[in-house]
Amino acid sequence: MAPKRKRAPTNDGDTKSAPKPRKRAPKRAKTVQEAPVEVVEEGELPIARFLDEPIPESEAKTAWPDRYKPIEVKKPVARSRGKKKDDDVEEIIRARCHFRRAIVDESITYELNDDAYVQAGEGNAPYICKIVEMFEGANGKLYFAAQWFYRASDTVIGNLNALISEKRVFFSKVRDTNELGTLVKKLEILMISLNENTTETIAATKNCDYYCDMNYLLPYSTFEAFQEDTMMAISESSTISSDNDVNGGTAVISEDDETSQANGAKREARLLDLYCGCGAMSTGLCMGAKLAGLNLVTKWAVDMNAHACKSLEHNHPETQVRNMSAEDFLLLLKEWEKLCIHFSLRKCPNSEEYNNLYGMDDEDEDDSKESENEDDGEVFTVAKIIGITFGDPKNIKKSGLYLKVRWLGYAPSHDTWEPIEGLSNCREKIKEFVESGYKSGILPLQGGVDVICGGPPCQGISGHNRFRNTEEPLNDEKNKQLLVYMNIVEFLKPKYVLMENVVDMLKFAKGYLARYAVGRLIQMNYQSRMGMMAAGAYGLAQFRMRFFLCGALSSEMLPQFPLPTHDVVMRGNVPVEFERNTVAYNEGHTVKLADKLLLEDIMSDLPAVANSEVRDEIPYDKDPITPFQQFIRLRKDVLGSSTNFKSKKHVLYDHHPLNLNIDDYQRVCRVPKKKGANFRDFPGVIVGHGNVVHLDESMERVMLESGNPLVPDYAVSYVDGTSSKPFGRLWWDETVPTVVTRAEPHNQVIIHPQQDRVLTIRENARLQGFPDDYKLFGPPKQKYIQVGNAVAVPVAKALGYALAMAFQGLIVRNDDPLLTLPEGFAHMKP
Repeated sequence: MAPKRKRAPTNDGDTKSAPKPRKRAPKRAKTVQEAPVEVVEEGELPIARFLDEPIPESEAKTAWPDRYKPIEVKKPVARSRGKKKDDDVEEIIRARCHFRRAIVDESITYELNDDAYVQAGEGNAPYICKIVEMFEGANGKLYFAAQWFYRASDTVIGNLNALISEKRVFFSKVRDTNELGTLVKKLEILMISLNENTTETIAATKNCDYYCDMNYLLPYSTFEAFQEDTMMAISESSTISSDNDVNGGTAVISEDDETSQANGAKREARLLDLYCGCGAMSTGLCMGAKLAGLNLVTKWAVDMNAHACKSLEHNHPETQVRNMSAEDFLLLLKEWEKLCIHFSLRKCPNSEEYNNLYGMDDEDEDDSKESENEDDGEVFTVAKIIGITFGDPKNIKKSGLYLKVRWLGYAPSHDTWEPIEGLSNCREKIKEFVESGYKSGILPLQGGVDVICGGPPCQGISGHNRFRNTEEPLNDEKNKQLLVYMNIVEFLKPKYVLMENVVDMLKFAKGYLARYAVGRLIQMNYQSRMGMMAAGAYGLAQFRMRFFLCGALSSEMLPQFPLPTHDVVMRGNVPVEFERNTVAYNEGHTVKLADKLLLEDIMSDLPAVANSEVRDEIPYDKDPITPFQQFIRLRKDVLGSSTNFKSKKHVLYDHHPLNLNIDDYQRVCRVPKKKGANFRDFPGVIVGHGNVVHLDESMERVMLESGNPLVPDYAVSYVDGTSSKPFGRLWWDETVPTVVTRAEPHNQVIIHPQQDRVLTIRENARLQGFPDDYKLFGPPKQKYIQVGNAVAVPVAKALGYALAMAFQGLIVRNDDPLLTLPEGFAHMKP
C-alpha cells in the first residue's frame, strides 16, 4: 500500500505541540522572558472586563459568523471501541457580543490585534499570542481568541533554539479561545518582512520585545515568509522590510514568460552538487526541472570519491567536477573570491586589503622576470595557468592554494601544481587565468548559484557505530560534513537549497542533526520545509525512505513536496515522532495511484549473465516489455539529463555482477530457484522454536570443494539465528527494501530470481532509476557503492519539477506544502 499520513497533524516532530494555555492557570513562576507579574493563586484569575460599547451586531456577525450560529442539537453517536474523541477540534463557544477593548486587573488595557503574554503552567515561560477576538460568551464568561506565536524551542528546532535569536518568534495558524483573565502583559512584536540581511534585521528590532518574520506551519515543519495578504493585515507599526519584496500571493506569469514558454524557450538556472557521488541527485533534478520549463544545469560538482567523479564527468561533460573534500572546496571558494576582488572583477568595501594578495602588487612588472622558476639549476618559464585547487596536490604535506602551470616548451604531461606564493612574479599570467575563469564561471561565487543540492555524509548516526555521540552529535568528526554543507550554503547564499539524508537523521539523538540543519537555515533567514519520501512511491521496485530538507531565500517561493505517483510496498523505517512528515496522501484518500512496480517490471528484459561476466558493454537481446523498461532504455539526451551529451550508441552498460569467490558461488548455486529461498533451504539446517535456526547435529555437515562448510557459521548466528537474509534469493513479484552499497550475499537478499549470481550493477542502477546508458567507472565494488549511495533518480526528478515550479513562480501560494504531479509524470520526456 502507498505511504499515508494521518489527518489533521498537530505535532510533526516538534518538541512541543501548539501552545494551549490552561483555562485556569496555576501559580506562575517568573521567567527571563517576562517582567515581574503578580502571582495568581490556584484557580483564581485577575478581574477582567470589556471597555466601551460592543461592536455593532451586524459587524460582529460578519466578522465572526460561527459565534452567532444557533447551537445544533445532535443525536449522540456511538464511537467504536478504542476510538478517542478528537481533542484537536475545539468546540465553538457562542458569543453574546464582541468588543474591541478590555482591561485586565484594572491595570492593563488590551485592544484587538494587540500582542500579549498569556498564562502558562508553573515554571513555564508565558505563551505569546496576538489577540484576534474579544467577546462575551452566551454563558456570561469573558473570552479572547488567541492566534499563537512559537518560540524556536516550540518548533521542530527544539532544544537547538540557541541558533535563533531569543527575540525571534514565528507566527502560526493555530487559534483557540481562552478566558480573558489569562492575559498577563501587553507586548510589542514587530511583524516584518523576511530579510536576507540578518545584520539589518537585528539592528532594526533592537527596541521591541520580539520580532516575527515568518509563519511556522505544522505540516512538514514549514517555516515560510509572510504572504502579501498577511503583510497587508499586519499592524502599521512595522518599520522595516526586506530588500527583496516577499514573493507571495498568487503567482502571475508575465506576458514575456508566456511568450518564451510558447516559443519553447526555457529559463536557465545553475546548480552546485555537493557530495555529488556519480550525479544521481543532480541528474534527476535537471530532468524534472526541464519538464517544468526550467533549464537547470549542473554547473559544478564536488566529491571525495575519484571513481564517482569520473562517472559524473563522463555522463555530464557540461559539469565542472572537482575531486576534493568539501572543506577544501569552501576554502577554495574563499580564495577565489579574493582573487576576483584583487583583479577588480568583484567589488568589496575593503578591497585595499587585497591589493598585495599573495605578494602580487598592482605595479607593472618586468616581463623578463615575470615567469621564471628555478629547479636544480634549470630555468622554467610559465606559459599559462590552466587550473586552480586548494589542498595538497603535490603530496608535500603543505595545504594551501595551488595553481596548475603549463610550462613553456613542455607538453601537458609536464603540467605541475605550484603554490600560488611561488608564482607571485607571474601576476599577468594569473590575471589572465582569473579573468577567463571568472567569465566562464569555473567556480561559483555568491549570487551566482541558483541551487545547491547534496547529501552530506553523517556516518556518526549509523547503528553500526558503537561509539556514537548521542549527547553532542556535531562533536563527532563523522558528522562534521553537515556543518561544512551549511557553511558553504552560508557563503554562497543560493536561491534554493535541497539536502538529502537517511531517515536515521530523524531517529538518532531525537533528530538532533535534522533539527540543527533546519535551525541553520532559519538562522540564515531561509524559508524551509522538511519531509520524507519513499522511492517506490515514484515508480521503482524498492521502498527506500529518505529525508529531504528544502530551503528558499525570502525572495523566492518555497518549493512544495511532490505527492506520490505510484502505490508502493511498505517496508517500515519511518520514525514515529516524524510520521506526519511523510510525503503522502492522507489516510482514506480516493486518488488512483499507478500500480506498484515489482522486480519483474524493472529487469525482466535484461540479458542473462553469469557470475563471471566482466563486460562493461552488452547488447540487448530482447525488446522491452513494461513502460518502465521502455523509458529506462532512452538515451540521457532524450531524457534531458545532459545538455551537451549525445550517446554515440545505444548499449547496456555495467550489466555485470560482483564476481563471487568459489565458496560463495557454490552456495548461491545451491539456493533453490523459488520465492523465499535462502540458506535455510540448505541440507543440515533446522528451523526451531521462535524461528531460530540451528545445525542438525544428527547428520554430517555438508562441505564445499574447498573444505569449508556449505552452511557458514555466520549465517546461522546472524541476528541470533532469526534472520532469513543470508544467501536469500529475490523473486519477480517482490521489491527490495533499499538498494545497498555491498553486493555480498552473506547477510542480505540480493541473489537474482533465476540466475546463480547477485544482482548486477545495472540491475541495481535500474532499481535506482538510472538510464541504461549512464556509464559508471571504477572496480565493481566501487560501482555498487556509487549506485547504492545515490538518490533515487525518479525522486530527484519529482523534486526537480516542484523546484522549477517554485523557481518560476508557477504555483499558487496557498499554504499547501504538497504538489500533485502531472498525470503520467514517471514516463514524461521533456
